[in-house]
Amino acid sequence: MLQQNKSRAFFEKYWNDPRVPWRHKRREIMATAGIIPVAKWLAKIKQQSDVSCRLCLRAREQRGASTENLPEETYGHINSAFCDGMATAVTAAHHCILRHEYASTQAAQTPASKLRYVTSDKESSMNTLWQENRRPDSIVINKNRRTLYVLESKRSSDRDEDSLRVKEDEANEQHKSIIEALKAAALAWMFEQINFVAGRRGAVVEDEFYNKLEKLNVQAGKMDKILAARVQRICKAHDTVI
Repeated sequence: MLQQNKSRAFFEKYWNDPRVPWRHKRREIMATAGIIPVAKWLAKIKQQSDVSCRLCLRAREQRGASTENLPEETYGHINSAFCDGMATAVTAAHHCILRHEYASTQAAQTPASKLRYVTSDKESSMNTLWQENRRPDSIVINKNRRTLYVLESKRSSDRDEDSLRVKEDEANEQHKSIIEALKAAALAWMFEQINFVAGRRGAVVEDEFYNKLEKLNVQAGKMDKILAARVQRICKAHDTVI
């Protein structure tokens, strides 16, 4: 909560909003304190001994899959698509944040902007460009300047200073080969990856976020509003998953 340059002021607006139900705020407190009652935490306070993920167990039993080698049920695990029982909810939360993110940045472009957004859910041709597990969330094209941005959105833990940076590095590595191939195939064009990384409870590195919006020709006067809405959307998604 006290980390600097991590959008805490915008989180406080969400926290102080009387329209946000108390049960949502209570979950945020528990997540911040690290006391979400997952199996790993319950074992830590000696309330149970088994740390296996109960959600994965239930999902595998329902589809008749093997229940051996279950992963540990941690807060991070149930917030990821690697949890068999939460994959659908986590993916839906990711797409909700993603749609709002790109719609808001596209709508806030400067009048002279020539950027064109292409997302996989609106243009099927993107499916032929990349395989499902390596496809970026969106691409932005400026034909006049021969520039193509590969956009990727990620959520991570925000309990320590390094987590957002680690996720940023993971995102860059995910599409590194794609960027290199594009550069080799179209020498006259410029290719760059822009990642929008946020903590599960709304942490965003503010100066980096604003720099990325500037690259996407977002009007300066609308950047604060976009960040505030992004933090609110992330907090709502977190509550939906938890």
